[in-house]
Amino acid sequence: MAGRRTKLHLLGIFLLTLASLKQHCVDGESKVPCYFIFGDSSVDSGNNNNLPTGAKANFLPYGIDFPEGPTGRFCNGRTTADVIGEFLGFDNFIPPFLTANGSEILKGVNYASGSAGIRNETGTIVGVNINLTTQLQNHQVTISRIVDLLRSKDAATQHLNKCLYLFVIGSNDYLMNYFWFPVYPPEQYAQVLIKEFSEQIMNLYKSGARKVALSGIGPVGCTPGAIIWKGTNGSLCVDWMNNAVNLFNNRLEILVNQLNCELIGAQFIYLNTYGIVSELIASPVFQIKIDWCCKINKYGACKRCELPCEDRNLHLFWDAFHPSEIANKVIGALLYLALGKIL
Repeated sequence: MAGRRTKLHLLGIFLLTLASLKQHCVDGESKVPCYFIFGDSSVDSGNNNNLPTGAKANFLPYGIDFPEGPTGRFCNGRTTADVIGEFLGFDNFIPPFLTANGSEILKGVNYASGSAGIRNETGTIVGVNINLTTQLQNHQVTISRIVDLLRSKDAATQHLNKCLYLFVIGSNDYLMNYFWFPVYPPEQYAQVLIKEFSEQIMNLYKSGARKVALSGIGPVGCTPGAIIWKGTNGSLCVDWMNNAVNLFNNRLEILVNQLNCELIGAQFIYLNTYGIVSELIASPVFQIKIDWCCKINKYGACKRCELPCEDRNLHLFWDAFHPSEIANKVIGALLYLALGKIL
């Protein structure tokens, strides 16, 4: 009981710190006029709801702690993208491309899709998703709509130059692709991913993006699903999985430095999600368990309408692969602080 009280005390202090930070950051105006989100299930806000796929989260217990209930977020509450948006000063959550319409797109759109990856084939083992190539094509649709709203291509470009673009993608290229079909040595696969990702980012830059945050892949070998799936061989996590994704992370950090040097007006930043989550896993604030907070199905997602655990605010993970809202609040706050370099 004493250990539980200590965890709650530490958690309370941290949440008070976050509240103070938010009050300091939000002054009535958003730090950027618009915020575009690309990625996978960790930041999806409902784009998969109408797709024929096992990667869906528009039902309880998902959203049990979210103000709007189940929306398609793979979490009990807010995602890291939501938390960053709140710190940026946006009054409303950025809408998914699926439902975004009218002038609200001037403040941003969320294109992320559960099970999606950098590579087009990633995640298709569970059904249809909106891969990164298609997400970027959807952004072109949004740009055309913004041009119409602002009645000028130049005005639209000036608007887009000021936006923040967040990418949280790549974990499925390992969990739902490479770890099932390792057709390359891990070093070569990481390079293949970086090459494709670089080309996609360059196309976005040509479309007006200037403030771009690229999140590294988190320690996927520490997720409950990976631990149950592959075993840890006595370690805390599945080390060989984490070693593989860090080959990508190291190259991504180098890519960010290159883009900043080579692209005029570019402000790219690498977000060290791996380091943040690794520290949380070792933190005494959270009650880390190998199992998950909800009953899971064969995809590692929560079973429909099953009651989740009651002490989810003391869990780092929600289902087999996704962080809980409390973890997302911490991760999102720390990522926001890192974003200060380009805001």
